[in-house]
Amino acid sequence: MKQFFKFLFASCLGSALMLIVVTIVIISLIGSAVSNAASNTMKIKPKSVLYMDLSYDIPERTNKNDLGFNLELSLSNVNISNSDRAGMNDILNNIKAAATDPNISGIFIETSTMMTSTANIQEIREQLIEFRKSGKFVISYSDSYSQSAYYLATAGDKIYLTPSGMLDIHGMASQIMFYKHLFDKLDIEPQIIRGPNNKFKSAVEPYFLDKMSEANREQYEKLLGSVWGQITEDISVARNIDITKINEFADNLTLVFDDETAYNNNFVDGLLYRDQIIDELHKLTGSAADDDINLIFNQQYASSRPKTKTSSDKIAIVYASGSIIDGEGDESTIGSITLSKAIREAREDKNVKAIVMRVNSPGGSALASEVIRREVELASNAKPFIVSMGNYAASGGYWISADSDYIFADATTLTGSIGVFAMIPNLEGLFNDKIGITFDVVKTNENSDFGTVTQPLTPYQKEMLQQSVGKTYDKFTTLVADSRKLRKSFVDSIGQGRVWSGIDAKELGLVDEIGGIEEAIAYAADKANITDSYSIKEYPKTKSLYEELMLNSPYQEKYTKELMKTTLGETYPYLESIGKFSRLSGIYALMPFNFHIE
Repeated sequence: MKQFFKFLFASCLGSALMLIVVTIVIISLIGSAVSNAASNTMKIKPKSVLYMDLSYDIPERTNKNDLGFNLELSLSNVNISNSDRAGMNDILNNIKAAATDPNISGIFIETSTMMTSTANIQEIREQLIEFRKSGKFVISYSDSYSQSAYYLATAGDKIYLTPSGMLDIHGMASQIMFYKHLFDKLDIEPQIIRGPNNKFKSAVEPYFLDKMSEANREQYEKLLGSVWGQITEDISVARNIDITKINEFADNLTLVFDDETAYNNNFVDGLLYRDQIIDELHKLTGSAADDDINLIFNQQYASSRPKTKTSSDKIAIVYASGSIIDGEGDESTIGSITLSKAIREAREDKNVKAIVMRVNSPGGSALASEVIRREVELASNAKPFIVSMGNYAASGGYWISADSDYIFADATTLTGSIGVFAMIPNLEGLFNDKIGITFDVVKTNENSDFGTVTQPLTPYQKEMLQQSVGKTYDKFTTLVADSRKLRKSFVDSIGQGRVWSGIDAKELGLVDEIGGIEEAIAYAADKANITDSYSIKEYPKTKSLYEELMLNSPYQEKYTKELMKTTLGETYPYLESIGKFSRLSGIYALMPFNFHIE
């Protein structure tokens, strides 16, 4: 007994010491976060320059817990330096505020590549063009430009390239990896049910085909042509270069390997080294040659920029970003419970006069989409409810948008994808024949084992699933027809899972107007008859650092994904798509793909 109490006391003492250590660590981390936030707040000096390096996957809004990303990586023994990862909300607001800030002389963009989608680039680009109307400068410089980075750079007054640098203009392509032969070798049967005539619903094609279907190839060609056409038109206008010439250079790759050709054909304004760029910034800011250029990062400026007047009248921005899932969501997923609550809170807030829902989603669970749609319907009956589509608002992303009062999309937004599918993989052959594992079952009813992956669906189960998918597709097309005032037969003809660009979606009546979130907010204010100032209130509420660290936030998964994307580079999307297969089970309204202009 004496020995027992000895071990018990030692155990309690160890637990107490561990609790003390953990508490000290948490207090230190929160203290560091507060210190970090304080260091980001600064007094903006005269002749400052807003500095933009946008070579990351830009989120819809800034993660206020700056410590979070670096903390997780440091805990994983990975040393990554701090980086400016402002969200779209702060990037756009910074550019707008800088236009009237007497301490900001101009904007300096130094981005060689961009990991975000074309629609995001387009919105930032349009805001930069608007900024130039203030008379302040926008210049871009890089050792080399990817296609996406160059597209952004064309919003500026001047574009500079390092001598011998590359300008990678080569057009657009999208490659799909197919797993049919792999599944054949492993005896995996992807049991797939698509909606009636959903020939364009190609999210599942890689699992049972070894190349694109003709329908899928047709929609890819249309999409790529539409997006590339918008990009070349914008470059042509900005740089006064004929579109035919842009495509000729894209065909022969001349600009990739010949910086002089880029300069001689007006793609860039000069071939300069860094010291020459610094001299140029001194001239533009009117600062002395021996003074340091005061560069302000996006996240620093966001916390320090001049504040707008507060108002009791508010416009709510509800962020709907990521795949749509049942239950709770986070910053990277749209949970039916989380987003529904956010919309409901905005609807019930008497100070909120209008709601703008920013949708950036390829879709997901059909059931979750319908749960969210109901809250959109209720909110739109109570006050103006406007949708702003970002990079994509397709399938389930369109489902949750349809009942809004008005829809904005960027020209290169990917939307539509009105279609559904279900998939339950059958792994019986893999387990039985390849691995040597067998299963047996005891059940109380005929279909108690429905949905298991260890045996194939029975004909009856497959028929019931087909009926359910058909009903879901019918509900989807009926929703779109009623909300958009279109014939149901027409919706079916442009549906069938087909993805459209924003510009094409407007022609088809799926979108009301081409524009970004700034235009959507202005429209909402007008519809709410807000003639004076108003303030913005964001939903869902972001988690505090404590909540991120302690309250079961999916931090590890989130940043493990970030680490894998950084480490694996271009191979990550292929491995991710294999992972998605293992998680697909049920009825989905999900877009088949996404692409950008790298």
